Amino acid sequence: MQGARRDSVAFTVLVAVLVAVGALVMLLLIALSGAPSTLALATVLAALPVVPLVMCYLWLDRYEPEPRGLLVGALLWGCFVATAAAILLSGVGGLVGGFSEAENLAVLAPVTEEACKGLFLVLLLWWRRAELDGILDGIVYAGMVGIGFAFTENILYLAAAYNGTDGLGPGGTEALTATFVVRCLFSPFAHPLFTTFIGIGVGIAVGARTRAMRVAAPLGGFVLAVLAHGLWNASTVYGIGSFALLYIVLGVPALLGLAALAIWARSAERRMLAASLGDAAQRGLIPATDIGWVVDLGARRRARAYARAHGGSRAERAMRDYQQAAVELGFLHHRYLRGTPPPDFAVRGQHYVARIGAVRPFIAFPGQVVPTR
Repeated sequence: MQGARRDSVAFTVLVAVLVAVGALVMLLLIALSGAPSTLALATVLAALPVVPLVMCYLWLDRYEPEPRGLLVGALLWGCFVATAAAILLSGVGGLVGGFSEAENLAVLAPVTEEACKGLFLVLLLWWRRAELDGILDGIVYAGMVGIGFAFTENILYLAAAYNGTDGLGPGGTEALTATFVVRCLFSPFAHPLFTTFIGIGVGIAVGARTRAMRVAAPLGGFVLAVLAHGLWNASTVYGIGSFALLYIVLGVPALLGLAALAIWARSAERRMLAASLGDAAQRGLIPATDIGWVVDLGARRRARAYARAHGGSRAERAMRDYQQAAVELGFLHHRYLRGTPPPDFAVRGQHYVARIGAVRPFIAFPGQVVPTR
């Protein structure tokens, strides 16, 4: 666990430093993009789709909720690090490579933006692999990075539309409204959608049995993200008709397909947890009678409400800790059964079993006798 703690500290320090540097760059760039009143309006409009999108990803993440600090880190990475790095790389690439505006939009921007967004997922896979349990976790982190990136990018686009510096017209309220409708109402999911391919690749890599697959899956996800992003951007070069056609023929089906995949993955997690905890119960690691109160989301809520009603907030915290430790044990035991346990499998397993054993005597599920203290 000592190595894991060092990796966690290294990841936290690196992300914090890069976010701070990226924030300075982006805040300066935003400040130079228009008058304060224009920027305030652009920020409010860009923020409108953020909360609904975040809530959708948190809904997907209910079986084994990711650490809130990491989710916030993913959002901030998208807001500041990925945007600042992508703008810098696109600018350098345009100057050195001599790309036209259309080539920059359709080729260079997708490569640099997806690379900058995907780097957060690669760092997670490298230094915080214990937080990744599969495809669903990859989708959630990718979505958060994409939401953050889209938020900051939309501020710049909305301000440019209002100021008339986007090259599409004289600006003003009409241009601002049109940009808001296209970017914040019809396609707020675009950046999360593109980066989701990388998240799926990273999720596959976590449980891969071979080194080749652990490398190929994220790379394949990156290629698909760039292709999807490039097609999307290229459609805007050829006018609203091409964009609308791609939106209907590819954009909406891709979004629905990935949403279906995410929902299926969440359902699969329930079946996987039931199976792995059933095996763990046979080995004496957890009481078999507790499994239903861990793998069923409705039962989890009822158990926490029961604990709160009979023991107050302290009992509810104990119940949450028990359920979380049991879920973590279930994911870890699943990897053991698949033959892909992490290097620190034994230490982490003992830690979860110890947490379960320490809390179990002090909690009761509905219908059981509440322990006295």
